[in-house]
This record gives sequence, structure tokens and C-alpha cells, in this order.
Amino acid sequence: MEAKALPTQSSAANIAVTRALHNRNVLSSVAVPALGELNRASLRDRMGSNLMEENGHSTGNGITEIPRLRELAEFRFQLRQFLSFSEISSERHGIQAQQYQLLQVIAAAPPSQPASVSYLADRMVLRHNSTVELVDRAERAGLVRRHTDERDLRRSIIRLTPTGEQLLRMMVAEHVQELERLGERIIHSLRAVSSAEQAVPQTIAEGAGTA
Repeated sequence: MEAKALPTQSSAANIAVTRALHNRNVLSSVAVPALGELNRASLRDRMGSNLMEENGHSTGNGITEIPRLRELAEFRFQLRQFLSFSEISSERHGIQAQQYQLLQVIAAAPPSQPASVSYLADRMVLRHNSTVELVDRAERAGLVRRHTDERDLRRSIIRLTPTGEQLLRMMVAEHVQELERLGERIIHSLRAVSSAEQAVPQTIAEGAGTA
């Protein structure tokens, strides 16, 4: 039998060179962006983001700008401050804010419109059964009293008791005083919402004229 020829050191070197050339050809066929190209792409992205923010197309949170959002949020904040005061004032007087609203609606009902449960539910934007429960709690607290309607014996008319009326007078005075403090800011924020509504079509028209 003939002995199999062993690869010489020269042939092994040739194989290594061949493999290196093959790997280089494979790598060269893969498209790898140059470092300069990556930097330019990153710069374009940053410039585009900055331009969007400057033109009002993006907020600081990266959210696309919503027309009148800031003005509406400010109006809600100012309004919520007054409502928060009302809640605190009601708790200080030992009742719920919703009970204070109930006293308001009853006392403000016009003479031609008796304060029935249906009327109260409509004015307070509540369901009928929720209004019944609210009246029940106010009655147990001695703030209101049910009276049978002389024109319709099937329904009751809700009236304030002397205790409820006295409490309402005190709380109305407090709320009016608080509105004198916050009123200008609430009105200003509401006008800003309306002004922004008028500015949006004008901005669109200006953009169309320059296109």
C-alpha cells in the first residue's frame, strides 16, 4: 500500500491564505454604513425633531401637538381648584359636596318649577335612584324635608329646612368669596381656549397661502 501524502507546511499556508481571502470577499459584500454616514443620519434626526418642536408639531413628551390642549388643560386646572375648594368647604361643614349642590339646586328652583326628585336628578345630572338616595341622606341630616305635591299626590316636593337654609347661606358666601379670588384666572383660561380655537383656522390659512 502506498502511504498517503501528508500536507506540507507550504500547502497549509496556501489553504490559510485562501480562507482569509474568501472571508474578506464575504465581508466586503455586506453593506456597512460608514461612521460619517451614521453621524450625518443622527444629526438629521436631531434637527428634524428640533424643527418639529419649534413649529409646534411635537410636545416635550414626544407627543404630536393637539390643538388647544394646553389651553384646555389650564382651564381644567383652574376649574378644578374651585371644585377642590368646594369639596374642602363641604367637609368642613360636615356634609358632602354633592349635598351642598343639592341644597343649591333646591333653593335655586324657579317658583314655576317645584323641586321634585325628577327635577333634581335632571339639574344634578344624576340617575333617579341616585337622587333618591341623596335626598334620603340629606333628610336624615335634617337639611331637607319631603312635602306631598298638592297638584300631584303621587310625587314629593323637596324643600330646605331652616338648618339647611342657614348652612346654604354660609357656604354660598364662602364660595362667592373664593370665586372673587379665582374668577379672573378662570375667565382668562376660558377665553384662552376660545382664542386658540380662532387661531387654528387662521394658522392653516396662512400655511396654505405660503405653500
